Amino acid sequence: MPLLPLPFYQRPDVLRIARELLGKHLYTNIDGIITAGRVVETEAYRHQGDHSLTLHLQRKRHQAQGLYLPGGHAYVYTVYNRYALCNLTTNDAEHPDAVLIRAIEPTLGVETMLRRRGLPAATRALTAGPGVLSQALGITPALSGQPLTKPPLWLEDHGETVPEDQIRASARVGLAYAGDEAAGLPWRFRVRDNPWTSPAR
Repeated sequence: MPLLPLPFYQRPDVLRIARELLGKHLYTNIDGIITAGRVVETEAYRHQGDHSLTLHLQRKRHQAQGLYLPGGHAYVYTVYNRYALCNLTTNDAEHPDAVLIRAIEPTLGVETMLRRRGLPAATRALTAGPGVLSQALGITPALSGQPLTKPPLWLEDHGETVPEDQIRASARVGLAYAGDEAAGLPWRFRVRDNPWTSPAR
């Protein structure tokens, strides 16, 4: 299937990119084992008018240098000293916009995902949330800075476009620290009624 090309990520409208990533397929090849899933939930982060990203750039100054890469690179950082969050850079190197992949619907390598997660069966807990999907796919901060157009981390277009009426927009998760305005921005996008999206909060 066709790889998502760099021009897809390097457009200036991160909200549009976050919506259009729904239905695309995220792949990893870790130690020769391929795992993948259909993207069903994203969050957009924009350098302009988004206090949460401003604070992130200040708080994680060293790690956040990974955001200053042209669109089409992985930006992976950890929270709570435990969970790796997989973000995709967008726009250009001077404008640190990004999309967080929040949930995927598993499609390939499910047995490997289950083993990595320590789960007996493929339920929502496998990949419904940014930290757990990274664990299932084997995504770690070591992949930060990797281009998204080749292994070990890449996205493919399988010809699906999720219609606007099937996309649910809502507030992003866990941003109370950034103030009401940033926390209330409806920049979390989900495939409506998909059972693999992360829980509503």
